Amino acid sequence: MNDDAFLKKGFLISTDKTLLDINVIHYFLDKQSYWGKGISRQTVETSIQNSLCFGVYQQQKQVGFARLITDFATFAYLCDVFILPDYRKSGLSKWLMQTIRNQPDLQNLRRWALATADAHGLYEQFGFKKLKSHDRWMEIFNPGLQQLEGTA
Repeated sequence: MNDDAFLKKGFLISTDKTLLDINVIHYFLDKQSYWGKGISRQTVETSIQNSLCFGVYQQQKQVGFARLITDFATFAYLCDVFILPDYRKSGLSKWLMQTIRNQPDLQNLRRWALATADAHGLYEQFGFKKLKSHDRWMEIFNPGLQQLEGTA
């Protein structure tokens, strides 16, 4: 489905943060995603403030989201990508990815990165590949940190 087909069905993708429904985003990440279980609303709000965000809407109702952490010059990390379950299998995730990859401010990036447990096929359609030099990459990973945020 192309942009016009989605637009005719009342869908919109926007980077306008004032349109984002933080309740929908937080609920999905906290309760429905495998990567964001236990994330606090404050962490979600802070992550949105400091990222380029793409909201997917139908008739002004948020049905999808993606967040890009980037310097707009050399690097972008794509994360928190989702389409709500009732809206899947309609091509929205592909349209979202096309929109992100075609964003004018992101055309000269040298490297894009993401992590996924189950959507390799989607991202491969947009040029993502397994790390070629994975032995060069390092990380500090604290998965339990967000669960501890509200307990101090």
